[in-house]
Amino acid sequence: MNFSVMLQLLGNGMLMSISIFLLTLVFSLPLGMVVAFGRMSKNTIIRGIVKFYISVMRGTPLMLQLILVYFGPHFLFGVALSSNYRFIATIIGFSLNYAAYFAEIYRGGIESMPKGQYEAAEVLGFDKFQTFFKIILPQVVKRVLPAMTNETITLVKDTSLASAISMVELFDVASQIAASKSTIMPIMVAGLFYYVFNFIVAFIMEKIEKRLSYYK
Repeated sequence: MNFSVMLQLLGNGMLMSISIFLLTLVFSLPLGMVVAFGRMSKNTIIRGIVKFYISVMRGTPLMLQLILVYFGPHFLFGVALSSNYRFIATIIGFSLNYAAYFAEIYRGGIESMPKGQYEAAEVLGFDKFQTFFKIILPQVVKRVLPAMTNETITLVKDTSLASAISMVELFDVASQIAASKSTIMPIMVAGLFYYVFNFIVAFIMEKIEKRLSYYK
C-alpha cells in the first residue's frame, strides 16, 4: 500500500469522524438546553429524573453507552437491526452523552445570571420568554463559551470511541492499516489529522468568543 492510498483511506475515515462530530453537535446542543431546563425544573419528579440521567451519562464510560445503545435493542427487545443502525446508534450515543455535559454547562451559565437582570426585564415589560431569549440567553452564551469550547474539542477526540461498535472512522481505519502493514505511520498521520481538526475547531471558537466579547 503506497502513501497516497493510505491517505485516501484515512481521509475517508476522517470524513466519517467529521460526520459524527457535526451531527452530535446538531442534536446535543439543543437537547442539552432541554435537559438543563429539566434540571432546573420546580417539579421534583422531573428534576429527579433529569438528575439521574445526567448522573448516568457522566458517571459511565461513553464506550459502554455506545455498546448499550447499539446492542441493547436486540438483546433486550429482540429488535432486528438494519445495517444502517450502527451509524444511528453512534449518533444517539454521542448525542445523549454530550447533551448531559452541555446541560450542566448551560445550567451553570443560567444560574450565574444576577437576579437583577430578570427584575429589570420585568420592569421593562418583557415576559418570561422574551426575557430569556432576548436578555439572558445572549449573556449565557458568552459566559459558557470557554467551557463549550473545551467540550467541543473533547468531542473531536472522542469520535475515535465509535470504533467500539466497529464504526469505520479515522482511528479504526488507522488501526487496521497499522496492524496489516506493521507500521506506526497511519497512527501518526491520524494523530496529525486530529490535531489539525482540533486546531480548526479551537480557532473558530476563539473567533466566536472574541466576536461576542464586550471588551475590544
